[in-house]
Amino acid sequence: MIGVSDRVAVFVVFALNGAVYGSWAPRVPALAEQVGASPGELGLALLGGTAGLLLAAPLSGRVSERFGARAVMLAATLLSCVVLSLTGLVGSVAWLAVALFGLGFANGGLDVAMNIGGVSVERRTGTAIMPVFHAGFSFGGLVASAAAGLAAAQHWSPERHFLVAAVVTALVMLVVHHGLPRAVPRTERAARPATTAPTRRPVLWLLAVVPLCSAMAEGASSDWSALLLVTEHGAGEGAAALAFTAFSLAMAVTRLGSAWVQRRLGATRTLAIGAVVAAAGLLVSALVPVAALAFAGFVLAGTGLAAAFPVALSLAGEAGKRADGSGGEREIAFVTTVAYTGFLAGPPLIGGIAQATSLSASFLLVAVLAALIAPAAVGASRARHRERTAAELPV
Repeated sequence: MIGVSDRVAVFVVFALNGAVYGSWAPRVPALAEQVGASPGELGLALLGGTAGLLLAAPLSGRVSERFGARAVMLAATLLSCVVLSLTGLVGSVAWLAVALFGLGFANGGLDVAMNIGGVSVERRTGTAIMPVFHAGFSFGGLVASAAAGLAAAQHWSPERHFLVAAVVTALVMLVVHHGLPRAVPRTERAARPATTAPTRRPVLWLLAVVPLCSAMAEGASSDWSALLLVTEHGAGEGAAALAFTAFSLAMAVTRLGSAWVQRRLGATRTLAIGAVVAAAGLLVSALVPVAALAFAGFVLAGTGLAAAFPVALSLAGEAGKRADGSGGEREIAFVTTVAYTGFLAGPPLIGGIAQATSLSASFLLVAVLAALIAPAAVGASRARHRERTAAELPV
């Protein structure tokens, strides 16, 4: 067995999670053709994936607290591989919806568990490195998306492509899973004191606003950036299609350096600065009628949003930390679940505003949402300070 450190193992799991998504998402057109789905039917089938995410996230937090995040990471990754391979076999819209629900469920469970694992590594090392782990997710998705494009160019069917991707993912996971942070023994878990429910803690609601706004901005950039550049800025379709790729690449690269920034400026300042950068980039994309500058605006947006998810989840884990060094599972699951609603609500909200006004007006709203990350981060910091002060007062 190849020995790997917990830091490397968690990074690889983040990359595998991104790779699973990057494998199937680019093949959606081929899947739609395979099952004969109309655009409306495809949209409903894709909602199955979001439903799976929302169901799995809180469940994963509870299971990780009970059995340890390592067990959940292993089980969720292998489930992703099984469902991914079966997705290539679907022959109807209904079965496609079921398959995407399964993928969403596995992804949601893995997402929460791997972030819990990332927080465990941060606690062991005493170093803020969560953005680096999320960079692994970004790069895993980019590499898998490129591989999906190559598979499509070589006329591989989804069945063949997904089977190969699933086997590779499973083998890599089996190699690294022994290096993942260990599960806490049952005797230690039994001694843990009860903690306040996440829904009753203002700090967690404020922290959840950070990835929620980031998710809505990311979803808008993913779904609408190309159309904005073509219809309102006069860009060619080929160049416009690269806008979200540039956004994603900027986010991935920035995440590699965000941990360094966080260690020097602190989490709150890192989030606030990122919010300003993202909002400025989205404003440029919405208002400046020059395609090249609008393209650059999306690069700025990806740069500014890079730290939002990883830093917020790291802070959620810290807010749930107990005196014995354990805890944070439910808190991470709660913040993640709220954030997922941004991916669900963002695209139709932007589309509705665009229908009533214009896409440029829609992206003005997205810029405002990105800017809201700054006051949410400041508010969360103050709420956490109030919690600590209250805990120190004599009863």
